[in-house]
Amino acid sequence: MKRSIIDDQRSSAVHLSTEELQRYSRHLIMPEVTADGQRRIKAACVLCIGAGGLGSPAALYLAAAGVGTIGIVDFDAVDLSNLQRQILHGTKDVGRGKLESARDRLRDINPEIDIELHQCRFSSENAAEIVSKYDVVVDGSDNFATRYLSNDVCVFAQKPNVYGSVFRFEGQTTVFAPHLGGPCYRCLFPEPPPPESVPNCAQAGVLGVLPGIIGMLQAIEAIKLILGIGEPLIGRLLHFDALKVKFRELNLRRDAQCPVCGDTPTIFSPIDYEQFCGARDEETIPAISADELKRKLDAHEAFELIDVREPFEYEIARIDGAKLIPLGEITERADELQREQPIIIHCHSGQRSAQAVRLLQRRGFSNVYNLEGGIDAWSDQIDPSVPKY
Repeated sequence: MKRSIIDDQRSSAVHLSTEELQRYSRHLIMPEVTADGQRRIKAACVLCIGAGGLGSPAALYLAAAGVGTIGIVDFDAVDLSNLQRQILHGTKDVGRGKLESARDRLRDINPEIDIELHQCRFSSENAAEIVSKYDVVVDGSDNFATRYLSNDVCVFAQKPNVYGSVFRFEGQTTVFAPHLGGPCYRCLFPEPPPPESVPNCAQAGVLGVLPGIIGMLQAIEAIKLILGIGEPLIGRLLHFDALKVKFRELNLRRDAQCPVCGDTPTIFSPIDYEQFCGARDEETIPAISADELKRKLDAHEAFELIDVREPFEYEIARIDGAKLIPLGEITERADELQREQPIIIHCHSGQRSAQAVRLLQRRGFSNVYNLEGGIDAWSDQIDPSVPKY
């Protein structure tokens, strides 16, 4: 692809002020950019899904580059644990909405651009309308349901989807754009993994610098598409290993049988992605709230409280009275549990403990419950002295 996604008529109608000519001078002297290219950048509209680890560096560099309109979708508030990697936000922003924090930071970087805030969860009900306003989508989401949703909506709308993901010390990025000759996310991942099989950053951790690298690559890809230069990562997945400081490229092919971008598609509008990804399986698991657990502890009821996190997590924060049995050991140590008493299991956020409940149910335990929200919920709702991590 060597053609800009911004048409000539649209970019020619854009004017660069004297201040902008100075601000973007290092772009203007590049023959691949020039004033014409900078006008394309100013005419462009880019949507960032998420103002977190990936969205932060992507939005920062898109704003600095002069992308005329940047939209951000997020509904979360800034937490202290975000600051290790989410560089849009600072310590003073803890407790504020991420969109407010992002808006202030981006305006400080570049007051010449427009920032559109979408204070909502990106969902099947609103995704198509939101995406329709933009030329490129930069997906910085951290869950499979949102990734499938952003992919499908971009395919329907024929908008490039700049994908990125990070895990511990590894990250990857590509551009999904079937209308430009490449595959889509479903071509790479036809089916989502089983629930709880792939831990998120809150469970597995991530090196704080890593999202910066992947997010910047996403910003580069978006700008290349806007300018129509270079070789976008269409049909190519770039994998980065931070421990080895090694990049690896994988070729991707469009799946002719893909239900969204294939030769005979069967999906033409957003579906229920939570159900598709199995996230609602948790509804079938017996659960107990942090408030209910507190009442049981205060009433000195007889039950076992089991913590299925790792030992290093147990050292960071714990609920008094909880017995540590890591998830990987829960099956072989099931005989240590008392079947005649209720068993309440918790982890960090509720996903690993849900898996532990399933494993024990398969071994014949019937009186076992998952603590909703895990130790995070306990810290938020019951005991703020328990550290969040």
